Amino acid sequence: MSDAQNGRPMALSGHCLCGAVRFSTRGLMRSAGHCHCESCRRATSSPITTFFTVPRDGTELSGESLRFFASSPDVRRGFCGTCGSPMSFETERRPEEIDLYVASLDAGLSVPVREHWHWDERVDWLHVQDDLPKSEGGA
Repeated sequence: MSDAQNGRPMALSGHCLCGAVRFSTRGLMRSAGHCHCESCRRATSSPITTFFTVPRDGTELSGESLRFFASSPDVRRGFCGTCGSPMSFETERRPEEIDLYVASLDAGLSVPVREHWHWDERVDWLHVQDDLPKSEGGA
């Protein structure tokens, strides 16, 4: 995550609903976007999931109730085993990065979202009206 005005690294932190799982990260945000894929929709029970991507190096995800689920080949999703909140998305396609949920941030909910991923999998009843790039497929 970078300070939008000056490109400097910023520290961000977040937590699950019950507070048992936390994350902290420091570095430059590599991307931020709304994901429309079926897998993310099912993992979050929502029509869109909004992530920001940061380097794994400098990011800590921890808590006694932290659990992982292999949702598809080469993908694992972190979540709180107590309250069920989704916390992270990791893929072997991008081994140096981790995706965290914008909505779980303690502060900084104004992370600049840059694009839509998996636009071809979006639900047909939600109408998105923005000028962000809309890619068919993933990040």
